[in-house]
Amino acid sequence: MTVFLSGGAKNGKSTLAQQLAVKLSGEGKRYYVATMIPTDEEDYDRIRRHVADRAGLGFETVECEKNMLSCLDRADKNGTFLVDSATALLQNALFPREKNYELDLEGAKRCADELIAFLGAVKHAVVVSDYIYADAQRYDEITELYRKSLAGIDRCLAAACDTVIEVTAGNPIVYKGVLPL
Repeated sequence: MTVFLSGGAKNGKSTLAQQLAVKLSGEGKRYYVATMIPTDEEDYDRIRRHVADRAGLGFETVECEKNMLSCLDRADKNGTFLVDSATALLQNALFPREKNYELDLEGAKRCADELIAFLGAVKHAVVVSDYIYADAQRYDEITELYRKSLAGIDRCLAAACDTVIEVTAGNPIVYKGVLPL
């Protein structure tokens, strides 16, 4: 089963994603696919919180900043994968380190294609994304490109996944499929 989980910041997405991954895995392997490239103390604090939240849940962390299929070189595709997050994967693809963080316009398409291929290769996955594109504010051209790209990736994920859930104020709203809890 594949689950796409979206919602605003600090709405409980990560907690629900962990619960779903534990439920889907049963006694099988659990992988937390860490996608963020930390750049400041706030990022490191967030990582520490997420690690603490997963303590005792049996997740093995697999670092994967891009090229989602590469994490299968280090993990059993029959396990359950919690991918946190599509948002960070897109950032890494659009602004790659190896190109001095210069905009890579092909990055969004590669990111979407890799995520969809990954979902087709694994038994169970929960993919988390941030709902950052619905406000009415207009941003600079690069930010708008990022928001539009994430919205496109999220649409692809919603179409590909068995279950689609939005978390709002800690409450899951199921738009497609069933909440497997």
